[in-house]
Amino acid sequence: MPSIRKNENTDYLDREIIHKLSENGRISFSDLAKELNISNSLVHLRVRKLQESGIITGFSVKLNPKEIGFETTTYTGIVTKEARFSYSIAEKLKEIPEVVECHWVSGKYALFIKIVAVNNEELRKILYEQIHQIEGVGSTDSFFSFGSAFEKNLPV
Repeated sequence: MPSIRKNENTDYLDREIIHKLSENGRISFSDLAKELNISNSLVHLRVRKLQESGIITGFSVKLNPKEIGFETTTYTGIVTKEARFSYSIAEKLKEIPEVVECHWVSGKYALFIKIVAVNNEELRKILYEQIHQIEGVGSTDSFFSFGSAFEKNLPV
């Protein structure tokens, strides 16, 4: 099993807790305690410590976009008119529900976003009526996803 990078913020027990939660995010803390042969309160304490240190950033449900009506997924690069617009553009992109990821990147684009849309017509509206209207957006370049070959978490 690959292991999470060792650092001063984690020890063997933290890495085992992270590994077990990565395998099954729905495992109860009491079951986790049994598997690791430690107390339930120690699991709670360690997970809280991992959250407070920023190593664990949250727990969530992963949705299948196609199953809930979002047929189109794109990865879209955004060219800014000037570099100074990057932060304000990112703030405005947060307000668009269909923009589900936003990254600052190097190269031709200043920002790279993931958009999920009901269909191609809705994607066109999101791009032209919302994203291109944000001050500082110069142009966009979209790459359509035909599906995910795989997705995984960080190696633990």
